[in-house]
Amino acid sequence: MDQQTKAALKQDKFITTTSHGLEWASENRKSVITTTALLLAVILVLVLSVVVYNSRSNAASVAFGDAMQAYQTPIVTPGQAIPPGVKTYDSAIARAKAANAMFLGVADKYGMTPDGKVARYFAGLTYVEAGQNQQAEDTLKKVAGSWNSDLSGLGKLALAALYRNTGRDPQAIALYTELGKKGTTTVPPGLAKLQLASLYQAEGKTAEARDIYAKLKDSDPKGAAGALAAEKLNPAAPHAQPPQ
Repeated sequence: MDQQTKAALKQDKFITTTSHGLEWASENRKSVITTTALLLAVILVLVLSVVVYNSRSNAASVAFGDAMQAYQTPIVTPGQAIPPGVKTYDSAIARAKAANAMFLGVADKYGMTPDGKVARYFAGLTYVEAGQNQQAEDTLKKVAGSWNSDLSGLGKLALAALYRNTGRDPQAIALYTELGKKGTTTVPPGLAKLQLASLYQAEGKTAEARDIYAKLKDSDPKGAAGALAAEKLNPAAPHAQPPQ
């Protein structure tokens, strides 16, 4: 077969393939247009979702920053000199209530953003400071149930402290024990174990407390938790003096 014949065959094959393709496109034109439109719609929704999420995230960050600023506002005593233009509160309870309302606003409006989720945790803390224990418990339970282990750990630790301070030691013990077995980045196991030992000590269960301190001292001899446990085991031991 000569080159001219081969070229002719290739051209015929190209024409035939192209012709079939055009025929298919013509016959399925409506389907192609519909599919393309659907794909474009999906892409548009995704793009808009990202834009809206980023916008809400930025707004949430600003609102959370304002709430934190209120939470850190100075508390002044009667007669204390206050510089002009400086906002203050006359009690920790008043400050906690003001900050709480702001944190709740962020959590309710931007609950799907990272700042919104953290805001709910601070709403729980400020409920505690304001003496509103039931609201604090309800809020911290939501935080403790978070899929984010670091945030969940903080919620459980705060909830355990609330239980302990309201006379519900068994519930506090259960949470401290859970956190002690599997800690998080925000709540290391050693911290939970120290809290559990402290609770046992307050209940007069000295043996249980010392057992936790001893195991913690041995398992974390160079860490902060191990050092604190060692001090608890031997509180009268003199601190080492630097060489002269």
